[in-house]
Amino acid sequence: MTTPRLNLNQRLRKSPFEARSHVGATLASVYNHVVLPSVYVSLEEDYWHLREHVQIWDVACQVQVEVQGPDALALMEYLTPRDLSQIVPGQCVYAPLIDADAGIVNDPIILCLAPDRFWLSISDSDVLLWVKGLATGAGFNVRVFDPDVFPVSIQGPKSDLLLSRLIDTPTHDIRRFRFIEAKIAGLDLLIARTGWSGQGGFEFYLAESARGVDLWDTIVGAATDLNLRSGCPNLIDRIETGLLSHGNDMTLSNNPIEAGLDRFFKLGKDSHYLGRQALEAIASSGPSQRMVRIMVPGSGITNPREIYPMTVSGSKQAGRVTSICHSPRMHCHVGFAYAPADACSPGTRITVSTPAGDAEGQIADQYWRVEASVN
Repeated sequence: MTTPRLNLNQRLRKSPFEARSHVGATLASVYNHVVLPSVYVSLEEDYWHLREHVQIWDVACQVQVEVQGPDALALMEYLTPRDLSQIVPGQCVYAPLIDADAGIVNDPIILCLAPDRFWLSISDSDVLLWVKGLATGAGFNVRVFDPDVFPVSIQGPKSDLLLSRLIDTPTHDIRRFRFIEAKIAGLDLLIARTGWSGQGGFEFYLAESARGVDLWDTIVGAATDLNLRSGCPNLIDRIETGLLSHGNDMTLSNNPIEAGLDRFFKLGKDSHYLGRQALEAIASSGPSQRMVRIMVPGSGITNPREIYPMTVSGSKQAGRVTSICHSPRMHCHVGFAYAPADACSPGTRITVSTPAGDAEGQIADQYWRVEASVN
């Protein structure tokens, strides 16, 4: 099948880094109306480089939604079951947003800039109009808008060393899910110890889009001996790390309990939130399915647009695989799937149906362990 080329036009947002980030990219996708490179050399080669060195990622697709005003915190609390009552400026919080039926609208990182000012750094769905609508409909005294802010990220084990060459603040002073204000190349930035990989790194929030190339070149110039490459979120790394992807592993038809996100919130928080009654009902009765990790021997199950049916030993209810790839480190397929809640224990046998035939595997625990090896 021949894939048509993208027609770049005004309906796609322009990244301030694309003059650099598009160079060398061999595959790209569209994420929040922004072109996102998805492969440079190859999926596996990009994966090994990310694990061993440092990469610079254009993540301008992580669009920001700003909420500011007297009711900003109250609105943020209303959007999510996560308790935000103790959030402080300089803190980042992962928080699933849900609708009235407890469906997952998005799963942003929330940055607290001030007690009355927040950014939602969103995954791939249109959150701006959702938050605007709720704010207007419920009468919150806030302003909700799309700020001129674009993130670029460095990820990989050499990220701390690279950042130490760019700022005066010791990098160990930046705790996980915290951010600082800093200057690089004369640019005022927020720098957070966050990022969509399992290898550690930082995200730089740039508010001067006209100088995106200046920031990119300054970062690259400080890494001449670090084997820095352009990179992007890597499918293999995100699955091995356990990072779910909104739009793939969870959608509006999923609730955060079955998706395994209940560790990020408590049902009984003091403030009211949209979907509370529905979420508490699901918690009381228990979800019918749960997100699990799976391991399947072999290679070749690679189509990221397919949702593969899955049968589970000991259950009449069908499951489905939402993300899967071949792990060169574990020498088998690894992936995420929804399994019946009564048959989701590690070691449970599964059968994944693919166009090439059925593939046998097992459910794994969070450390990719099963009762018997499938390698």
